[in-house]
Order: sequence, then C-alpha cells, then structure tokens
Amino acid sequence: MKKQTVAFSRQSTNLFFHILTRCNLRCAHCYINRDQHGSNTLSLETIREWLGIFASKAKDTNLIFLGGEPTLHPDLASAVSMAGSMGFKSITIDTNGFLFHNILDNITPDQIDFFSFSLDGVSKGINDAIRGEGCFDAVMSGIGNAVKKGFSCSMIYTVSEKNIHEVSKLPELVKDLGISRFFIQVVGLRGESEITDAKHQVSKSIWQDIIPKTAEQIAEQGIIVTYPKVFLTHEDPFECAANVANNYFIFPNGRVYQCPLCEDFPFHSYEIIDNVLTPRPKINETNFFSLQIPEGCVMNKLIQPGNLSYDDNGFPRYKIACCMLKEELQP
Repeated sequence: MKKQTVAFSRQSTNLFFHILTRCNLRCAHCYINRDQHGSNTLSLETIREWLGIFASKAKDTNLIFLGGEPTLHPDLASAVSMAGSMGFKSITIDTNGFLFHNILDNITPDQIDFFSFSLDGVSKGINDAIRGEGCFDAVMSGIGNAVKKGFSCSMIYTVSEKNIHEVSKLPELVKDLGISRFFIQVVGLRGESEITDAKHQVSKSIWQDIIPKTAEQIAEQGIIVTYPKVFLTHEDPFECAANVANNYFIFPNGRVYQCPLCEDFPFHSYEIIDNVLTPRPKINETNFFSLQIPEGCVMNKLIQPGNLSYDDNGFPRYKIACCMLKEELQP
C-alpha cells in the first residue's frame, strides 16, 4: 500500500461546477447557501459558455458536476457530452443516489470517469437522519445499478459527531459494493446546514485515532482512499491551495470562489460576467490567502475556529491544514 500527501500543482485544475442549487433533499450538513449562490438552474447554453471559459486548459482540468443534485438538471446528459467534446481530463458527477432523468440510460460509461455517491451513515437510521428518509436505500440501489451498467463509482462520507461512531464499520459496508474510490470529508459549518455548532466537528484526537486506520482498512480491499489531512504540527509546512494550485468553485449566480470556506460570503475571487471570468475588486478572498498565522489556515481561523486549541500562553497547539490538502492511499 502506498500512502502519499497529494501535492498541490499549477499543472492540474479542478473545476467544481454547480449547475443548479435545487435538490430533493435537505441534508443536515448542506453547504449550499442560496442567498449567496443563487437559486437558478443554468441553461444548457450557459453551461456551454461557462465550460468554454476553461476549454483551453481542458486537457489538464478535472470537471465535477455538482448541485444541489445535478441529476435533477434535465440537460445533464447533454452537458456531459459537451464537456467530453471539449476534452476535459476527467468528468465526475456527484449525486445523492436518486439519479433523476434516467441519467444512467442517457450517458455511457465511456463519457464520465466517476459517479460519486454521497453516504453519511453505515446504518439506514444514521444516514437517513442526516440526509433524509429513503436516502440509504437510494444510494445502495443507485450504486448497484451504476456498477451493473459498467460505470466507475466512488463514495463520499462526510464525518461529523453525528456519524463518527459508525466510521469503523465502513470497510465492511463497502466490501462488496464495487466502488473503486472512497472519499472521506470533514463536516464544514456553512451553507444551509443544520450543523452550525463547532461541537459537531470531530476533535483532533478522535480524528487521528479513527480516520487513518479506517482508510487503510478500506484501501486493503483494493479501493483508492482520499481524506483531508486537517491537522498539522508546527513543524509541518502550511500551504494554501489557492496560492499554488488552480481550483474553481462555480455557482449558478456566476460567483467563482477559490476557497470553499469562503462560500457563505461575497468574498469570491471572480465573477462570470457576460461569459467572461472577471476578477473581483478588493476586498475578496485572495487578500487572505497570503497571510501567515501560527494557526495555519486563515479562513479556518476566521470562519470556523472551533476546531482550534490553545495552550495557557494563547499559542495554538497545532495548525489546521488547507481544506484542499489530502492524504491518499493507493492499494
């Protein structure tokens, strides 16, 4: 098994494209904020124009279609086809598993690299308490149907105090699902989330006791596992992805962020105006990225400081890594 920290690189771009914010669910940790992101559904023509902004670097760009629930978009299949014709490096659809508009019948496995399914509980009771009634069955059924049709599938599990006690059961759950990648995420205190108190974030000791070990057990089954590094020692170097990589988080109202922690605020780096990616005037998120503080991530310190801890002299006991910094286990 090979473990590595995924290095930030200007040579590769990640394009997180929210083509709508509408969803059939109301997940407890939803990061969408319609007041800040818009409630409109992008037209197919707008999707084409906005993808075109990044087409010149498509061969180096990983494209992820998001919502809301992206399969609710009636033209998602056409959008996938357009992205394919532009030559994007990879195409992923993130989904809650309900797979609307017969999406499995309207695209083929050679058109996308992954369907990525969200699940937040090993048991139906825990998952559906977080995501909504019927979600567990929908995800299990959706993965099964997608695998049968030949699609490559991955799973995303967002860790919080609500479901950390089930994480150790994940290796058994995923054993026979047929997925090839597994992503662990840490809950964020943002968006239309019902989880707004820092107590729902997992402590450093619990995270480090449970997550790496579980990730190894999943990877032993031949599944690539990716999870955020989260906690750094004072000897570990801190890097902000926005300074050394290209990540764009696009929302239907035209806002484009570089840091997902900023998405609740009008701090976006860019705005798409008349189909042109336009830098925003100061002050925006870019003005924070170069700041150096002993806590590590400036945006974490400003927006969700509850996962920090200080000694008796007021000095942080550890640093918080950039939320885009990942550990990866290759079986």
